[in-house]
Amino acid sequence: MNAPLSVDQLLPQLDNAHLDHLEEEAIFILREVAASFERPALLFSGGKDSCVVLRLAEKAFKLRPDASQPNEFKGKLPFPLLHVDTGHNFPEVIEFRDRRVAEMGERLVVGHLEDSIKRGTIRLAHPLESRNGHQTVTLLEAIEEHRFDCLIGGARRDEEKARAKERIFSHRDSFGQWQPKEQRPELWTLFNTRHKPGEHFRAFPISNWTELDVWLYIAREQIPLPNLYFAHDRQVIRRKGLLVPVTEVTPPEAGETVETAQVRFRTVGDMTCTCPVESPAANATDIVAETLTVTVSERGATRMDDRTSDASMERRKKEGYF
Repeated sequence: MNAPLSVDQLLPQLDNAHLDHLEEEAIFILREVAASFERPALLFSGGKDSCVVLRLAEKAFKLRPDASQPNEFKGKLPFPLLHVDTGHNFPEVIEFRDRRVAEMGERLVVGHLEDSIKRGTIRLAHPLESRNGHQTVTLLEAIEEHRFDCLIGGARRDEEKARAKERIFSHRDSFGQWQPKEQRPELWTLFNTRHKPGEHFRAFPISNWTELDVWLYIAREQIPLPNLYFAHDRQVIRRKGLLVPVTEVTPPEAGETVETAQVRFRTVGDMTCTCPVESPAANATDIVAETLTVTVSERGATRMDDRTSDASMERRKKEGYF
């Protein structure tokens, strides 16, 4: 029996031709959204998946006068960007989000969870409670305020079981809820986008991508990302098999030891539930090499909120979560 190939042997053999097909499919989906809905918006958190979807949207709707300048596009997107800010996001990500939007000259709509708390529509059990699950309320309030009828997101089927069963065009009822047993068929790339007043859709252009596809595309397209995605030194605590970053909302508990480790984030979200992994990967190519060897999705490996139960994500999605 031949010995399995090492990562160094696999990298030169990677065929990126499938990225062209995935890109073409995603651009088709984005153009379907623009043609089918009156008031769509693109969910943009500054995370890697939303950065990839943003690049795909640029390719779908903007001009790139000089192919040698991969980050230079002319024109405007036909929809605004939308972000739900929990108030507990990593500062580096918020800074990147604002800088990237300013560079592009696009419109950013931000729904602040703090505003929902002030309105009384969100009530926290204690100040340091994770706000990740509460984002649904603020998101639905933003949809109602701006009358969005479709939200474009960067969710992928390989991330989590509930996301694996969701359609590319996912219907939401007038309460913003997802009904998995009443999903519409999507045969021959025919999408049913009909909805009643007060209802809306979620569209996922990179639903068929994997984490490896995302990083291969980031490397190929030279897509800018927050520096949290690459190796850096950070104070962490080892807790329940995870590396918990030491922040003002995730302080060490009694008896825990704070240490400095070289880490990177596979996904970025609310600081109260997002953990890094130990890694020396300093660029997208290094991360591609690492991703070839992982056996756990980024959410399963780094998200504390997804470890409460196997059905936690599906429950939140039924309530209107991303």
